[in-house]
Amino acid sequence: MSPFSALGIASKLFDLLQSTASKTASATNLADGTDFSTSLKVRLAELQANSVNSLTSDAASVSSTSSPFDLLIGRDNATPAAGIPGLSATGRNLSLFDPESAFAMMSHINSLDATYKAQFSELSEMKEAVSEMKEAGRALGDTVDAASENTAIANQLQTFVTTYNEWVAEFEATVKGDGVLAGTQAAEISLYELRQSIENRFNGAMDGFSGLADLGLTIDPTTRLATLDTSKLDAALAANKTGVVNTIDEFSENFAKSAGLLTSVSNFIPNRLANLDRVIDYISENKTSLHAEFGLGDPAKLSDKVAKALAAYNATYST
Repeated sequence: MSPFSALGIASKLFDLLQSTASKTASATNLADGTDFSTSLKVRLAELQANSVNSLTSDAASVSSTSSPFDLLIGRDNATPAAGIPGLSATGRNLSLFDPESAFAMMSHINSLDATYKAQFSELSEMKEAVSEMKEAGRALGDTVDAASENTAIANQLQTFVTTYNEWVAEFEATVKGDGVLAGTQAAEISLYELRQSIENRFNGAMDGFSGLADLGLTIDPTTRLATLDTSKLDAALAANKTGVVNTIDEFSENFAKSAGLLTSVSNFIPNRLANLDRVIDYISENKTSLHAEFGLGDPAKLSDKVAKALAAYNATYST
């Protein structure tokens, strides 16, 4: 099989999708609950076998065979679809032994193409938001020092809490259920790491504190939102203001470092974006060949969330 044939292109596409899907398997599940990469591999094997069968079969016998199903799939009305030679009006390649299986495979590719573009858009937004959280953490340490009034310290901590909660509100739901980034490890780890940084009990240990919780800043285990108990903060400031300031500075440095690592070159978010971009480009570059061989496939059926993210991708990245 030539690597430049349609089946060769599809095999290469499978390899790319398998590499990408290994990090986020649940993101590749389609409406029927079947893992895409597994389904595609099976279908490719079937199509390769069928292609050999069609070459070795009696052409006259095949061409003389007709059935009511031929009418349903448009065999008697093979007007090219979408200007692609060889496709029927229904978008099938009727020269294949099993045009319906090929059409279904292309439908899977169409769905994954749309889903990955939506994920790329959403994860790109998360990357920007992580950078903003990094700056928020750094700003907290830069504005709190031994000369700061107690009220100013409380206000700075509350500002950080508000910024963090906005981050959670924007992205926590997107990794759950039917969220665009559900099952995407890079997104899940980003939320987890920033949350763990806030809950790290070692911040302030040198000054007798067990993390920000001793200053009144905690994370709700259900909502994942942060809250600041100002009465607890006031008590900590009254007992050991220097320790409070040192704890905040230590947290600020560690939080900014955690956020920075998430967006560093070849780390979680950039690596996932690179994988997505590679598959998206490959599908785009070879879509005409895939259509000519396997048919057009059905358009992707998208949830409102995915459709919104896909629209954002098309508005930002499509030329």
